[in-house]
Amino acid sequence: MNTESQKTALITGASSGIGRELAKLFAKDGYNLVLVARSEDNLQQFGDELKQQHGLQQVTIVDKDLSKENAARDVYDEVTGQGITVNVLVNDAGVGLHGMFATETDWEKESAMIHLNTITLTHLTKLFLKDMVARNEGKILNLASIVSIMPNPLMAVYAGTKAYVYNFTQSLVNELKDTNVTITALLPNATDTDFFNKAGAENTKVTEKLDDPVMVAKDGYKALMKGEAKVVAGGLGNKSYEVLAHIAPEEALNAMMRKNMEPKDEELDGSSTNSSLAWGIGAAAAILIGIAAVAVYNNTSAYDQLRYRYKFSRAKSKVANAFNNMKDSVADTWSDAENSAKKTWANTKDEAKDRWSAGKNSAKDTWASGKDGTQESWSDARHGAKDAWSSVRKAVVDAMS
Repeated sequence: MNTESQKTALITGASSGIGRELAKLFAKDGYNLVLVARSEDNLQQFGDELKQQHGLQQVTIVDKDLSKENAARDVYDEVTGQGITVNVLVNDAGVGLHGMFATETDWEKESAMIHLNTITLTHLTKLFLKDMVARNEGKILNLASIVSIMPNPLMAVYAGTKAYVYNFTQSLVNELKDTNVTITALLPNATDTDFFNKAGAENTKVTEKLDDPVMVAKDGYKALMKGEAKVVAGGLGNKSYEVLAHIAPEEALNAMMRKNMEPKDEELDGSSTNSSLAWGIGAAAAILIGIAAVAVYNNTSAYDQLRYRYKFSRAKSKVANAFNNMKDSVADTWSDAENSAKKTWANTKDEAKDRWSAGKNSAKDTWASGKDGTQESWSDARHGAKDAWSSVRKAVVDAMS
């Protein structure tokens, strides 16, 4: 159904992953498309399919490597040169790079990543946003990440670029508040795209559980259309990361994210196990506290919200200290509990065997006596029922005569 047949959405990184799924959603709603990526043949075929399937008036393909200098200006000039007005800009294109920053990663690749993830995104936003503000109409969706609000060891530069995207977007939310132009940050968790393969992180633990790009795109599209400032794609599990980013100590966040980015087959020593246990307890508590805090916060006045922010800032320091103290003692507590549980189980197991044997014999005796009593009771009940039925039948006959 072509509800937006006169509008156009420009989507970078449209050849695969989240960008491809977003293109499908725009096409379904009748938007004309400008699809930007490096794989022209694949993109042209995809564009033709969308145009035919949804009856679009125009699908424009722009083959451009957005990690290069002046790529944003080239895209803008090509699109505006064709007389196309971009009503929605989706900055989806982005890459990552896995490894230790000091010793393993390549600067040339990191430089290209910084250019693609931040400079080109910023320049495209600059060029198209100016036109949107002049028309007082338009929408922009910027792909941030859940790591834009958290540290991400072993992908440090990527996390830095996404933190920039998130803060850049939220700053523009404020600048645009008196216009009809909106800008939205999409914060997905690890998603089932080609991202990790290209980043050299295909064997990391985080890839064992990936979100569906269809789901991520739908959440982002919905938030974009509503003009929301941000959206964390997925359910409560993903949204809890946002709570943890503000509550959990940096050391715990770093440990969790580092573990996610380590190889799947890497063995953990005892200290790592204890740290994981401590982290799990702290994370569970933080999630529950965060859910309750968000619910209360959203239903208070602006004045009270300011008070709560101040109290939260003080409480955060106390939580960090408490977490550190808990982490030191949790390993000893766990060891004591484990030994106690083993002893208790051994005693309980023997006692349970004795009680089961006695109970089994008692049940046999009870069943034998109960069976005889049941037979006698059934015989009496059957005769009683016959007598009662005869009385009823006689009463009916008398009443009819």
